[in-house]
Amino acid sequence: MKKRKRTIRYIILGSLLLLVWLTQMLPFMGEIYARTIYPVISYCLSFFSRWIPFALGDLFIFLSIIGVITYPFYARLHKKLRWKKILLNDGEYLLWIYVWFYLSWGLNYSQKNFYQRTEIPYTEYNKENFQTFVNEYIDLLNHSYTPVTSINEKLVREESIRLYHQLSDSLGVHRPPHNYLKAKTMLFTPFISMVGVTGSMGPFFCEFTLNGDLLPVNYPATYAHELAHLLGITSEAEANFYAYQICTRSQAMGIRFSGYFSVLGHVLGNAYRLLPEEEYTQLLERIRPEIIELAKENQAYWTAKYSPVVGAVQDWIYDLYLKGNKIESGRKNYSEVVGLLISYREWKKKHYLHLKE
Repeated sequence: MKKRKRTIRYIILGSLLLLVWLTQMLPFMGEIYARTIYPVISYCLSFFSRWIPFALGDLFIFLSIIGVITYPFYARLHKKLRWKKILLNDGEYLLWIYVWFYLSWGLNYSQKNFYQRTEIPYTEYNKENFQTFVNEYIDLLNHSYTPVTSINEKLVREESIRLYHQLSDSLGVHRPPHNYLKAKTMLFTPFISMVGVTGSMGPFFCEFTLNGDLLPVNYPATYAHELAHLLGITSEAEANFYAYQICTRSQAMGIRFSGYFSVLGHVLGNAYRLLPEEEYTQLLERIRPEIIELAKENQAYWTAKYSPVVGAVQDWIYDLYLKGNKIESGRKNYSEVVGLLISYREWKKKHYLHLKE
């Protein structure tokens, strides 16, 4: 009887693995999953997980790691199992987790990218169009500045959900599965701050978590970024893009400024690489002193919590993870948001000119 159950289990696992691999290899299957299957999965899983007050996925991952490490010792010392059997059991468990990850969210990596979903043409990224974009961006950033001294979770949630509903059709992103999607606090915030992570998507239960150390100015954009992941967006650059679009469209001043401020580091990083030193210095001088000071304080705050050793290991692992899931630029993908913003700006300008004709 045990052997028969094990055989059935292996057949199911093998079939699911084959389904995952086929979906990754065949673009049309990736689109079917992302467009029709994932919305149902996210609705069901997020409906369940939202009633759990803590980050269920964080606990599951922690217990799984402990279990995979300690099980061999327990099985060998107490159950007297052979090492071959022990390793097979551990391996099977990891494969079930692998299948669960991809079926519950990870197959969204196989969907079309932003340009294909929205039919917004890619704009060549060069010094000229970057300069035009950055001039406009700095004006908007300066104009939007307002001190953000507190976190209004309810307002951020309501504004993000409202605006994702509003922009869903035009910007190629799903609508939120529920109108009540509360971000959970990461269970291991001190450790997470050591690796420099401000938020994460919990794929196993379709929940998203935020670092408990988040500063008020970081909170709205991080919320919108992680919500984008829950809505099926896998690219970090695209999640940054959607967070920017959501926050900067809000009528709440603190949320709007958080959106502009969230890409400042990426904009300056690109400016440093593209512009001559003199032009880069002039660019910095155009930014309001209050914003520069805020950026320095923000960097100092997270640097004080960051562990170079632990952070470097996490960066290396996450870089491999992204590249293994068709994000070829790895960790650099975050900064590619600037290219998306430039392409969207050029498309919007041409679109409005066409409408006026």
